[in-house]
Amino acid sequence: MRKETSAGGIVFKKDKNKNMVLLVKHAGTNYWGFPKGLVGDFQKDESPKQAALREVEEEGGVKAKIITPLPKPTRYQTNWRGEEIDKTVYYYVMQFLSGNPANHDHEIAEAKWFNIKDASETLTYQNDRQNLQQALPLLHTSGVC
Repeated sequence: MRKETSAGGIVFKKDKNKNMVLLVKHAGTNYWGFPKGLVGDFQKDESPKQAALREVEEEGGVKAKIITPLPKPTRYQTNWRGEEIDKTVYYYVMQFLSGNPANHDHEIAEAKWFNIKDASETLTYQNDRQNLQQALPLLHTSGVC
C-alpha cells in the first residue's frame, strides 16, 4: 500500500455577518470537499503549510492566510486507479485574503462559498463534516469570524 501526505485549507470569510467556508467540487469524482493536494507535488522540500496555501490558491482560486492547524491530521484509505493508498491529510484553518473561486484550476469542476449549515450538508464525506466542526471553535477563538 502506497502512503501519501496531503495538505489543505478550511478557508473562512465573513459575508454580511455570516461565516462562509470555501468548498470545491472535484472534476470526475463529483465529491465536495476542501481544497487539498499532495505535499511536495512540485517542490520536493515543500512543507505541509506551503502545500496547503498552494492548493487553496490552485483549487479554490483564492489566497488565504493560515490561522491554525486542526489538532490532528485526517487519515483514511482510498483506492486510486486500482492502487490502495494510505492517506494522511493536514488541514489548516485559514482566513480568506483575496481572489475569486471562479479562478480554480482544471482539477476542480466548481469552487464556491457556502454558509456553515449548507457546507455541512454539501460535504460528501463524514470526516470533512467533522473537520468543519473542529475548525469552528478554532476560528472563533482566533477572532477572525
